[in-house]
Amino acid sequence: MMTLYTEILYRPLFNAVVFLYNVLPGQDFGLAIIALTAFIRVVFFPLSIRTVRSQKSLSQLNPKMQEIKQRLKGDSAAQSAEIMKLYKEHGVNPLAGCLPLIIQLPILIALYQAFIAGLKPENLGMLYGFISNPGTVNKVSFGLIDVTSKMPLMAVFAGAAQFVQAWVTKAQNKELSPNKEMAALNSQMLYFFPIVVIIIGWNLPVGLVLYWITTTLFSILEQLYIKYRG
Repeated sequence: MMTLYTEILYRPLFNAVVFLYNVLPGQDFGLAIIALTAFIRVVFFPLSIRTVRSQKSLSQLNPKMQEIKQRLKGDSAAQSAEIMKLYKEHGVNPLAGCLPLIIQLPILIALYQAFIAGLKPENLGMLYGFISNPGTVNKVSFGLIDVTSKMPLMAVFAGAAQFVQAWVTKAQNKELSPNKEMAALNSQMLYFFPIVVIIIGWNLPVGLVLYWITTTLFSILEQLYIKYRG
């Protein structure tokens, strides 16, 4: 299983980031991380857009779901059956919102391992034959930050980006479904998720936090794209 994970996920990501490090001006590892993140988000853009649209459709169905719950109050089995029928009629997948997280977690793990161990000279043997071995990798990004070190300020930036994303999500959901339950949930998310991101990012390498900030900014742009382009 570990060999499969290494060959399918870890090694390709490790080679991709080293390749970008080699070809980008100044051999800046931070820029390589941003470029890799952008590439990953572009590849998964169609899936991300479908996910955001599915979440939008789910919010639009919320009034009907509330009506079903009131009409079939006390009969949870009948409620579930009616709600699933409603999902099917409108082509909505309630689990679609989990897909980005499911995709991101293994990528985060692989990048974490690359930052912790992969950048050591003795581990550059994992490079494919067509990827130039840079010898010693300069871990200092933008002339200031060691991407393998911890930097609380970057965690705060990540939390701020997460707050903006939660705020955009809250604004969209309020337009689509202004019921009290959804509003309360969105208000909790607005402050809860950014705090969680800051706590986690506080103890992660800067490179990983930089990946999270970049991917969060892409998520915000995707949500705005859906809002204004449909």
